[in-house]
Amino acid sequence: MNLRKAAFAGSWYPADAKACERAITGFMEEFDGLGHDGREFMGSIVPHAGWYFSGGIACNAIARLQGPTPTDVVVVFGMHLHPRSPNFIMADGAWETPFGNMPVAQDLAQALSRRFRFTQETPVDFTRDNTIELQLPFVKYFFPQAKVLTLGLPPAAASLDIGRAVVAEALEKGLRIKVVGSTDLTHYGPNYGFAPQGSGAKALAWVRDENDRRVIDAMLALDGAGVIREGVASQSACCAGAAAGAISAVREIGAANGEILAYATSHDKSPGDSFVGYVGVLFS
Repeated sequence: MNLRKAAFAGSWYPADAKACERAITGFMEEFDGLGHDGREFMGSIVPHAGWYFSGGIACNAIARLQGPTPTDVVVVFGMHLHPRSPNFIMADGAWETPFGNMPVAQDLAQALSRRFRFTQETPVDFTRDNTIELQLPFVKYFFPQAKVLTLGLPPAAASLDIGRAVVAEALEKGLRIKVVGSTDLTHYGPNYGFAPQGSGAKALAWVRDENDRRVIDAMLALDGAGVIREGVASQSACCAGAAAGAISAVREIGAANGEILAYATSHDKSPGDSFVGYVGVLFS
């Protein structure tokens, strides 16, 4: 089997299974009780910083997707792309994780490749990007028998069509899917060249209560087009296309509600004038 080797293991998250499991156990204890009320969630929006900063939110937003029936494929939307970027897909092979390899859902990937134009990644020829890989240990841990479909979508209207098509193709093939959209929120401060509110407490409050809040509200309303519009205009979502594609997919499955599992910033763990916003959103 062609294997896409992990590029960020040992730096952004632990490289071995025991260390990953210890981290996951801690993340689950940290969020114990949140999002557990008997409903089945169809998808989530998760952050993708190093696990130290946002792993707890991502872990729990993916864990809450477990349901009473088995999942065949977990679809992960991600990648840092601009509005004129191509779409990306890995249509065969497998991804390496500390918990074992995750095979690609080839039939689903190939069906989408016949409908849309993609830049085809392979296990040895791909863009080095953290947004998808950092979710895969969580996906493998909580969905050990599932295959994975990974898609890089730009912040463009056509990404909504691809999100809907994922669900249509999965239904046609009798596949039960869960959906994950990977994006961080506002990247603020001199490290990112974006500081319209200066620095200090005022800037942090603006990011948390205004700039991030507007794109989060679009996520909660399941407004994929709004996520793209707000994310690009306000620089409040580094992967707005991924989030919008995921929202389009969960709407096609039947989701009607979005709710915040947790919100944080990197400032919470590493105070400074440069920081990033993170949110976990669940869809039911």
